[in-house]
Amino acid sequence: GAGSYPHSAVLDGAGAYRLHWGRRGSALALRLEVRTRGYVGFGLSASGGMASADIVVGGVERGQPYLQDYFTDENRVLKKDPQQDYHLEYAMENSTHTILAFSRELHTCDTNDKSITESTVRVIWAYHHKDMGEAGKNYHGANRGTKSLRLLNPEREEVSSASLPYFDLTNKDVPVPDKDTTYWCQMFKIPVQHEKHHVTKVEPLIQKGHENLVHHILLYQCSSNLNDSVLDYGHECYHPNMPDSFLTCETVIFAWAIGGEGFTYPPHVGLSIGTAADPLFVLMEVHYDNPSFTEGLIDNSGLRLIYTPVLRKYDAGVIEAGLWVSLFHNIPPGMPEFVSEGHCTLECLEEALGAERPAGIQVFAVLLHAHLAGRAIRMRHFHNGEEQKLLAYDDEFDFNFQEFQYLKEERTILPGDNLVTECHYSTVDRIRMTWGGLSTRNEMCLSYLLYYPRINLTRCASIPDIMEQLQFIGVKEIYRPVRTWPFIIKSPKQYKNLSFMDAMNKFKWSRSEGLSYNQLVLKLPVNVRCSKTDNAEWSIQGMTALPPDIERPYKTEPVICSSSSCLSCSLFLLCIVYITASTIGNTGPFV
Repeated sequence: GAGSYPHSAVLDGAGAYRLHWGRRGSALALRLEVRTRGYVGFGLSASGGMASADIVVGGVERGQPYLQDYFTDENRVLKKDPQQDYHLEYAMENSTHTILAFSRELHTCDTNDKSITESTVRVIWAYHHKDMGEAGKNYHGANRGTKSLRLLNPEREEVSSASLPYFDLTNKDVPVPDKDTTYWCQMFKIPVQHEKHHVTKVEPLIQKGHENLVHHILLYQCSSNLNDSVLDYGHECYHPNMPDSFLTCETVIFAWAIGGEGFTYPPHVGLSIGTAADPLFVLMEVHYDNPSFTEGLIDNSGLRLIYTPVLRKYDAGVIEAGLWVSLFHNIPPGMPEFVSEGHCTLECLEEALGAERPAGIQVFAVLLHAHLAGRAIRMRHFHNGEEQKLLAYDDEFDFNFQEFQYLKEERTILPGDNLVTECHYSTVDRIRMTWGGLSTRNEMCLSYLLYYPRINLTRCASIPDIMEQLQFIGVKEIYRPVRTWPFIIKSPKQYKNLSFMDAMNKFKWSRSEGLSYNQLVLKLPVNVRCSKTDNAEWSIQGMTALPPDIERPYKTEPVICSSSSCLSCSLFLLCIVYITASTIGNTGPFV
């Protein structure tokens, strides 16, 4: 029943492969319903590819159920796992479908298995019209694919919203270009303006047949000082010709990604709309994924916001914490691992919380955000200098799967706290510098915190000092006063009259130089960003602060694993494995 499998997702566009899952103590219970009478494959992979994956294959052959634990090596060769950790609960087959139910410990003591954590998991799936015996090891010709999911999301109590009013923000006949990736932006005005209401739920409205085309949707709050002319037309986001009004939309208020559900606010909290302090103009960004370059697609997808006049106890707010998006955030090329940190400083929280909410705010969900070079993100929380449990983490970050993670328990943030957003990047496949910026080939390192009660703090971020970064590559002086952006270098001779971006690209980066540069950047003084709504600032803004003296990078806690295959022998094995964010190379598509 649904009780034991509270979560479900359709893994393929055709709806032929459905996964149901739920946590049971220290194990994960899974049930697959697949439209085939042959074998069904399911796996966990670091890259979304077939290499180094943890795989289980099962089915029903001539009335006999089978389930086998396999793994693949880095050359994608399928091997039977000597330690069988997937346990079949039942299997059945009817005239169209095969259904398999099985379970596995979250942390087995098997190096061929992937540990299941709160990070994003790239699930790989396959099915074949023949059973494993007939098809043999030949798994080509199988239907296959990959999907990112969070398997350990906490469950949420659903409050019925059947009879509540709603409004839709949907694209109107957007022509989807015949290219791989398009980000389409459209401004909307919130239609509820006369009295206060609470949005309690946001749901995706995906046009039928476009389930694989619409990859993610983000909703940003914009400046309230715009006029209605901004509503007239949409435009590609991150484009040199996009309207200036788009640049005023910085705070994410909602995020949905393929495979995800809608977002429900906790029962005591709502997103306030209808008053002067509330979002009036919002920008919806839709990421279209069209890898087959199909022409002539017209899309009308978007979002439904369900709201109620029955006010909840608290208004929700959003704080953008991390690295201020600018060229002062940069990552050298050819680095398998580079760490950036954004600081929501003690000074900013002290001032804003001290003035508005000395008793602290309650964080209930977090969205971790980077771009295509991002590999892992951790949100660290310090109270009076002492590290608390991570607020949120994703050691398997996937740019195309961004959603708010609900916290298991609400977390109080107090004056005297500071937050560090730690982002790990890989630029092994790049030959030029990567710069902080809006485009997906640029980078970001941000955490969006959903919290209550709402206070007047929208951004709590930092910028590292640029002059010390340039001294690293040997820059001596720049032309002053600064009249052009990016500014121009005066000496030494090899960089004369180059912009600082060109100088950084001209420098010969090696891995060891990149590493020394990384150590330098993490210790540089930072410029504090501490903003209120509509570009007002707390007085600490623009001040210089030192990054906290902390252990870097964050050390993951050891997890206790239990080998379920040893339960039958009297020896019960317990071992401790450290789960570390491994740097993942691009292993290519799922073939």
